[in-house]
Amino acid sequence: MEIRWLEDFMALARTRHFSRAAELQHVSQPTFSRRIKLLEEAMGATLINRQTLPLSLTPAGEAFVALCERVTRDVRDTRDRIDAMEAEASARISVGSTQGLFSHYYQGWARQAGVAERLQLNLKATNWMGEQFLDALDSGECDLVLCYWHGDLPWGERLNDERYEWLTLARETLVPVSVADDRGQPRFPLPGTGEQPVPLIAYHARGFLQSAIEAHLARCAEPAYLLPLNENTQSASIKALVKQGFGMGWLPRRMTAKSEQFGSLARAGDEGWDVPLEIRLIRLRQPRSDDLLILWKTLENQHV
Repeated sequence: MEIRWLEDFMALARTRHFSRAAELQHVSQPTFSRRIKLLEEAMGATLINRQTLPLSLTPAGEAFVALCERVTRDVRDTRDRIDAMEAEASARISVGSTQGLFSHYYQGWARQAGVAERLQLNLKATNWMGEQFLDALDSGECDLVLCYWHGDLPWGERLNDERYEWLTLARETLVPVSVADDRGQPRFPLPGTGEQPVPLIAYHARGFLQSAIEAHLARCAEPAYLLPLNENTQSASIKALVKQGFGMGWLPRRMTAKSEQFGSLARAGDEGWDVPLEIRLIRLRQPRSDDLLILWKTLENQHV
């Protein structure tokens, strides 16, 4: 049964006249009469006494009009609530976050900063890599980007202060880890040798982290002998493969702390192999809304 049939019947119950009710519903009288007849057939009862002038409702019609009023009121209230929910969602500021930061940083940071209710995560961001996050800012797919940052990104010069503004929210460190053996020692320790390189679970070259690792290794006095086994776009995938014993990998400290504490992972090298990173929040210098600018000022005050 269509909701418009209920509205038709309520209009007829108010006017007690087919032509006037049809006018209220913006349809022709034949169309309106046909819809009332279909409604009666659906209900299996005669709802209108057509032998009286003006028209009157049968006892079944009186009961049905009360039902129509309740149903249409509930539908109207529900629509209002949905509209309010959609308006609230559209007013939220869209954030594109790397999957690793969303899993291990975003939610705690947003709650602590008091801005969680004002942000909406763009789930498409889980498929973006590296420079695509800035593309999303430029195109308006998101208002903010939460990502790792370092000075060795091959496209890092694109983040210029004429077009973008950013906050450094925290520091992070990529730590080399390996599954631990029975003695709690790494099964795949750095630096390896030319004859026996260390199997590496690597990041994808287009992401934020692989270029940081490669540049750091190039600056180390001691060479590392690595045998990359594959490339992964997500830190969680690297962690899973490392924990299954396929090789070693660099993971953000926030992802390794519990695993190291409970002995399932061990450092694959000392702190000289650690790779420093920043966690940045980035926006266009010309904000698209006043709400974004207000939120940004709030965050700036927390990170001065």
